Amino acid sequence: MSTPEGDRPFFSSDPQGPGVPAAGEPGPIPPVPHVPTYEAAGFPVQSTPDSEVPIAQPVPAPPVVPVAPEVGKPSAWLREIPILVAVALAIALLVKTFLVQAFFIPSESMENTLLVGDRVLVNKFSARFGGDVQRGQVIVFKDPGGWLDDGQDDTTGNPVVQRLKDVFSFVGLLPSQSEKDLIKRVIGVAGDKVVCCDDRGRITVNGVPLDEPYLYPGDKPSDRQFSITVPPNRLWVMGDHRSDSADSRSHMEGPGNGTIPTENVVGRAFVSVWPINRAKLLKVPGTFKRPEIDDGGLAPSAIGLGVLGPLVVLRRRRFNALQLHHRSGS
Repeated sequence: MSTPEGDRPFFSSDPQGPGVPAAGEPGPIPPVPHVPTYEAAGFPVQSTPDSEVPIAQPVPAPPVVPVAPEVGKPSAWLREIPILVAVALAIALLVKTFLVQAFFIPSESMENTLLVGDRVLVNKFSARFGGDVQRGQVIVFKDPGGWLDDGQDDTTGNPVVQRLKDVFSFVGLLPSQSEKDLIKRVIGVAGDKVVCCDDRGRITVNGVPLDEPYLYPGDKPSDRQFSITVPPNRLWVMGDHRSDSADSRSHMEGPGNGTIPTENVVGRAFVSVWPINRAKLLKVPGTFKRPEIDDGGLAPSAIGLGVLGPLVVLRRRRFNALQLHHRSGS
């Protein structure tokens, strides 16, 4: 029986037996194992176009629910405000007491160096801790007695505002209007001989005439004649507006012949800070830095020696006289 061409076996007959490939022919293809499909299991199979494949969407974060502060309990920064204010006031009080204090100019006696209403800063450190006051410095000092009248009451009608001003003045944030302080320029220190005037109308210190460009325009160095040797631990002071300044010249009949005690010095005014357009350093004029002024002065130690020396000699003579009398009597 003939076999159709399509029914012929894949392998040709060979003496080796059916199903065995001849030399040089490929081997048989292994059978594919039976894999069950969804269709064979009874599930419908349906293709999905790529355009219809769902895209994973990001999951939104849960909303933030604000937590309301507890009623009746202040937040941390509110509790810290009183502490910060107290620390700031304490620091201001320490600065005012030992370092720097603000003062305002109440009169015309220092024009045009300082005008009425100007604010100056005063260095209190050197005065409090034994620093020497120098000629030419602008200083603030307490009234030695009789230099200031009672003046008028500068208190405001609003008690709350006045209380705040008192607090700020106490800690040094505002100038005090109640303290009896004056501001002048130092012309002579202990041992200096200050004279008005030479043949050209100039004030001399230890015989050296002063060049004073800071004087109020049109003012003479002094309209009153005087000659004073400054005692130990005292100062001779004058205002720059000589025709409108009740300074040492006006109190020569009082204690110290118009000089003030160095212990009354509050400090040196070293800078004018208000108004801003007049802010400047208050430097010592060059005329006070001339070495011949120091050479002609009598040092405080020399003054002490000149005063105490004769007393020591008299005391020794008296002691010797007593000793001699005692010996003669015995």
